[in-house]
Amino acid sequence: MGILRSVVVCSVRTILTAARLLSPVEVVERPVVVLDDGAIASIASRNAAELPAGRHVDFPDCTLIPALFDVHIHGSGGHDAMEATDSALNHIGAFLARRGVGAYFATTVTAPLDTLLRSLAGLAKLMHAPLEGARPAGIHLEGPFLSPHKRGAHAESQLLTPSAALFDRLWQAAEGHIRLMTIAPELPGAEETIAHATQLGVRISLGHSNAQGDAARRGVAAGGISATHTFNAMRAFDHRDPGLLTEVLTNDRLFAEIICDGLHVDPGAVRLFRRAKGPDRAMLVTDAMAGTGMPDGNYRLGELEVRVKNGRCVVGEDTLAGSTLTLDRAVRNYAEFTGATLAEAVGLATRNPARMTGLDAEIGTLGRGRSADIAVLSPKQEVIETFLRGRPCVNDAVTFNG
Repeated sequence: MGILRSVVVCSVRTILTAARLLSPVEVVERPVVVLDDGAIASIASRNAAELPAGRHVDFPDCTLIPALFDVHIHGSGGHDAMEATDSALNHIGAFLARRGVGAYFATTVTAPLDTLLRSLAGLAKLMHAPLEGARPAGIHLEGPFLSPHKRGAHAESQLLTPSAALFDRLWQAAEGHIRLMTIAPELPGAEETIAHATQLGVRISLGHSNAQGDAARRGVAAGGISATHTFNAMRAFDHRDPGLLTEVLTNDRLFAEIICDGLHVDPGAVRLFRRAKGPDRAMLVTDAMAGTGMPDGNYRLGELEVRVKNGRCVVGEDTLAGSTLTLDRAVRNYAEFTGATLAEAVGLATRNPARMTGLDAEIGTLGRGRSADIAVLSPKQEVIETFLRGRPCVNDAVTFNG
């Protein structure tokens, strides 16, 4: 790849070149990206600018994209986010960085309240810790405010009725780091809880829901702005009794997640999803759990024991319990299933989740002055390097110290 070997001078600028760059809102052919002190100093094209002086790393035939952002991930590399230890998050972060991810939301799963509070408190203390690899940019609270009828792998006995007071206990344990919450809008107290959490700046995602149309619309009116893993754990479509799914697919203001692994959602339904949500409201997520990147076997999802076989994660007889999908694979799958351009697919895993969460000033696009969080894709769209804050995370031949 023409990659420069180990250098130990941090004051020298680093210049990345490649075949193209997707910001992802624009395409730059033959880009020249200057990195300085962990940030992007400039982006230009070699067609219009000379190669500046500095440490040069060339990626011929490759594409530079923003590091990916996964707002719904429970774990990977043998570890679960609810372990809430620096060791667990270091393993998760290092694994994600190798797959092109720069930031993620540590996602919880329904558990006994005391267990959930301890995990939230542990995660809160790690939000600004010097961790390896991809950084946790917040917490996604998935459960306990879910429908018992669409609970998926979440334990029914541990589901709770939503209330502002109960949410405040979770919020305080997390020290205000809950950035996203999945909730079923039809539950008693849901609308008040949605409105209360929204006032605190939490983004609300509707999901694990058996809601009919009226309840779904009330959830949106109360503050819902997104949908959790569209199609999965939702009331099935009925043309006489349309529920949350219909609201998700027809409301142009709603963002919506999708797990694009070919197991959770058929490719034909992914094409329908794309037509409904378009390039600006669709989001790719993994819902990945500890078994991601690991051999088949038994792994933990919160307090659940999940069996992983041939990449399929199940509890009980045959209930899907997360996935072993990686976000770079989801990008490739989305383009393959729908015919979307790489730029569009990349936007679903970078710009759109950043916009939904209100973090678009710091995550999701490449531009001057922004953090140098960049993934490098091969001609086959596979991640060959990830730069986080200007430092490489994949190839040991590229080491910038200082």
